[in-house]
Amino acid sequence: MASPLLLSLSSSSSPFLSSPSTSFLPPTSSAAPHSAGRTKAAVSVLRALRAEAATLPVLSFTGDKVGEVTLDLKSAPPSTARAVVHRAIITDRQNARRGTASTLTRGEVSGGGRKPYQQKKTGKARRGSQRTPLRPGGGVVFGPKPRDWSIKINRKEKRLAISTALASAAVAEDAFVVEEFDEAFASGPKTKDFVAALQRWGLDPKQKAMFFATEFDDNVRLSGRNIGSLKMLTPRTLNLYDILDARKLFFTPAAVDYLNSRYGTSASDDYDTDDEDDAEEEQEVVEEGTTVEAAQGTSLHTITFCFADFNAQLD
Repeated sequence: MASPLLLSLSSSSSPFLSSPSTSFLPPTSSAAPHSAGRTKAAVSVLRALRAEAATLPVLSFTGDKVGEVTLDLKSAPPSTARAVVHRAIITDRQNARRGTASTLTRGEVSGGGRKPYQQKKTGKARRGSQRTPLRPGGGVVFGPKPRDWSIKINRKEKRLAISTALASAAVAEDAFVVEEFDEAFASGPKTKDFVAALQRWGLDPKQKAMFFATEFDDNVRLSGRNIGSLKMLTPRTLNLYDILDARKLFFTPAAVDYLNSRYGTSASDDYDTDDEDDAEEEQEVVEEGTTVEAAQGTSLHTITFCFADFNAQLD
């Protein structure tokens, strides 16, 4: 069952998630017996990848169509796509929590060491401390304490979620490509000209949009950062939440080439920048495998030696 966050994104701010043609939910006609469902569930998601190729129009700075490009990205199968995207977005949002909320219990609040009045003969309810949770200024019962909210997600699964969301937007015709327009802002940054360009491309400046490019010229970046509904992302800042939160996505030709090479069907699953933890885990796995093999070899040698002694005793 999808979380309220993902459902709210799909219903209000991201129409391509709720589009019937690109829905992440499995089709209703694909109902199968329980045995077949268990067999399909055992298949890894990464082994059942499919390509979502879409043709995106290329618009000039004046808003005229000048060509087309193909965005061919990996996509999760319909039966698991929503689950993959849901897990990735929950991971991103939960890992963004700082976990610094903290309260004081009645034992940590200063004061309250003296009994305010005697136990009996006052007509009042008995009280042993002024810092009881029942009084203002007292401690908090079961209040929050600093904690680590981070959860782990596989890098391949996170990459698959991003490519699935991008492919879904492309298939739903909520994405397009714009030519490089750095020359239009050569004289200096101008937010008014950027808003006019968005309108020529068919975008409403009041609706959320995401502009993805490999790099931004300083004047272009300064012109677009004053638009509150526009997110300007680079490969370093690309994230799943901004993709789902935007109603329209538009890219530069260089960004499309980057997406095809990074998230496309021909992209390699190897990572150039592996974490030290992953390397240590692989080393531990290798060492454990070597230990197991050595133990198996020793056991086999011991069993053979025992059989040899037994045969010798029989002779």
